[in-house]
Amino acid sequence: MTVAVSPGGWPALVLNADYRPLSYYPLSVWAWQDAIKAVFLERVNIVELYDKAVHSPSIEMKLPSVVSLKTFVRPARHPAFTRFNVFLRDRFSCQYCGSREDLTFDHLTPRSRGGHTTWENVVTACSVCNLRKGGLSAADSGMRPGQRPFQPTVGDLHRNGRLFPPNYLHQSWLDYLYWDTELEP
Repeated sequence: MTVAVSPGGWPALVLNADYRPLSYYPLSVWAWQDAIKAVFLERVNIVELYDKAVHSPSIEMKLPSVVSLKTFVRPARHPAFTRFNVFLRDRFSCQYCGSREDLTFDHLTPRSRGGHTTWENVVTACSVCNLRKGGLSAADSGMRPGQRPFQPTVGDLHRNGRLFPPNYLHQSWLDYLYWDTELEP
């Protein structure tokens, strides 16, 4: 197929079979090429269309702006422990001072003192606070995190993800997204 649109444009919002986004942060989107491939492989239903189309010698097809999977994908019950997910749980802010700059993660009980890298022992910290705390425990340093660390559910991460809407939201996506515009991240 020849394409009359830019390769990076026209993303498709991907919904699960229950019409909820697969994820909010990052928002579940596919490049238009992947969306069209999924349509031809009959893996998705087209829910909304852009006004733009792609053409081949025999076919013209409008680009999908929203697609839903035909088969329900069961969300993971327990999110993976990753740096990104720790930051998302903590809303991308230092748990000691609230800064959003130069984020790292900090072990409340340092590894040098037997602390483990677990949801319950790690918090988001800016590099300044992390260096200030150093190899001391939270109790010994006198630095207490703003929220007690916990293992989040997928729902917790989705709720926090909604606090950070992406820069690009097409009008056709808005009926399927639930952004909390009252709260600031």
